[in-house]
Amino acid sequence: MSLLKDLNTLLEPIGIPIETGVFSKKPPDEYIVITPMSDRLDFFADNQAHSVIEEARLSLFTKKNYQPLKKQLTKILLNGDVTITDRQYIGFEDDTKYHHYAIDVLKEYEMEEY
Repeated sequence: MSLLKDLNTLLEPIGIPIETGVFSKKPPDEYIVITPMSDRLDFFADNQAHSVIEEARLSLFTKKNYQPLKKQLTKILLNGDVTITDRQYIGFEDDTKYHHYAIDVLKEYEMEEY
């Protein structure tokens, strides 16, 4: 399993285009870009890796009110066992007319799953 795969699976039903890293097509009025941020091993007293912790940022871009989508994304992520570590309004982009809202997430995977 991987966080990118899990996020795409969880968010696909909302019908908003999702890409990783950068949106490569002509952007619609609403879209999400997932940026991987961290992929680390978690160690215990025996110095053996027992789990992998992956983190990513979901950047929501919308020309509409971002609040309903923020709430919907939050609910989907929490119900999908994804930990939300931060949420923040990045700002309104005057040149593109998009609101940019970021949600940082993480998920831990056992080494057997990885």
